[in-house]
Amino acid sequence: MRSRLIATLILSALSVALLFVLGSRLVRFSHIFRAHAGPALTQEQVELAYNSSTGEQKEAIPRIIHQIFHNFKDPSDNTIPEDWEVQRQTCIKHNPDFEHKLWTPQTSLEFLEKNYAWFVDTYNGYKFPVQRIDALRYFLMRHFGGIYIDLDNGCMRDLKPLLHYPAWVTDGGQGTLSNNLLGARPGHPFWDLMTDSLIPWGYHYPLPYLAVSYASGQWYETALWEDYHKMLEAAGSPEEDRIYRIMMDMREGADRWVFFTMGRGGSWDQWDNHLFGWTGNVLFPWLLRNFIWIALGLGAVVLTHTYLRRRKARKALRYKKLDTEEREESHELH
Repeated sequence: MRSRLIATLILSALSVALLFVLGSRLVRFSHIFRAHAGPALTQEQVELAYNSSTGEQKEAIPRIIHQIFHNFKDPSDNTIPEDWEVQRQTCIKHNPDFEHKLWTPQTSLEFLEKNYAWFVDTYNGYKFPVQRIDALRYFLMRHFGGIYIDLDNGCMRDLKPLLHYPAWVTDGGQGTLSNNLLGARPGHPFWDLMTDSLIPWGYHYPLPYLAVSYASGQWYETALWEDYHKMLEAAGSPEEDRIYRIMMDMREGADRWVFFTMGRGGSWDQWDNHLFGWTGNVLFPWLLRNFIWIALGLGAVVLTHTYLRRRKARKALRYKKLDTEEREESHELH
């Protein structure tokens, strides 16, 4: 009896712990579809602030542009696809006084081995190559600072106006934040948080998109963004620790793009990517808009099911009672 009680208590504790973990994950998941914390700036606002400033402005972000090319099929081939090279050349053309760093599999691993050896095993152990690219960009922001640009993005003009903010990420205006374009001064605490959290967040999720996005990609970035802003509020951190959202909304009627262009993506595109994209852009907003009606409908179904089940139980009890009475009467007659 005592051992059964102990086993019950242990199972109850494990169930509560599991529910807590799942609940916290669901709360984090919901942040993906909410309005994000932190100040947002359109590209036009950044341009206007830069053009209207008087005197020389101090640049917080160093003049470095980082780009990464890892050939997943042949890591020794560093030949960039032609359309991506065209995009890259627009950034070189408009920013001739920037240092341009192209990170290959070889130089990426050398950088981590020299400066962040504690992460190399995790880096090499990622199941999906794109996770190494995700992680690497965060370490580049932490170590060097500068601007990170995906190879499928190009530049429409020089990026100096974006150098006057301590750190920024890009926001497409819906769903997760984006990690395709990033900017930071070296040593910014947000990128310390992003890189230090990669190992504890490195779960092996069952779907490829979950494994990539929630362990190192855009869902990961968005969840830690919210955590960072909670810490900022609690600590009252200084201005240089702030981080901004530069808007890159592609929907019709959105604010004009000033600095960047968008080309072909496709470095990561699995079936579950489309599924979760549809969930975030279509299903989740529909559920929010119709929550009351859905709740009322589910409530009606539950009540109806309960009523019918009890009615069936009462009918069965009545038949059983009648059957018992009939058998008793038959027994008395005999």
